[in-house]
Amino acid sequence: MANRFDRCQYVGVEEHADIAVDAEACCPPALLDTTLGDAEARELAALLKALADPVRLRLLSMIANAPAGEICACDLPALLDRTQPTISHHLSILVRHGIIDREQRGKWAWFRLRPERLAALGATLDPRQSVIVDSFSTE
Repeated sequence: MANRFDRCQYVGVEEHADIAVDAEACCPPALLDTTLGDAEARELAALLKALADPVRLRLLSMIANAPAGEICACDLPALLDRTQPTISHHLSILVRHGIIDREQRGKWAWFRLRPERLAALGATLDPRQSVIVDSFSTE
């Protein structure tokens, strides 16, 4: 059945091969203006890769839901049932990608979300959001 369908499609296309396709009608300029460029797509992929880990997502959830909006690294190993070096590894990835901020207070590091970074991610995935994003730059 699949072969028959493919042949029927091909015959239909062959009969209309002389029809010119209007790129403007097919892809409106507004759509072309809002799509990601190569550099933006690479930056977005790196950010999504940093988020694509269950431990890191749980860390973000814990930080976002902390009563003061921040959490001490000393509390995380017990909450996640992971070792301190594992937690540090995941936190450093989130800091490196600008998703969370780290502040050293004496012996311990405290972490808080960077809401503007997450808003930038949301605005890129849904351009109808009101946030204007120039870049995913962590600077």
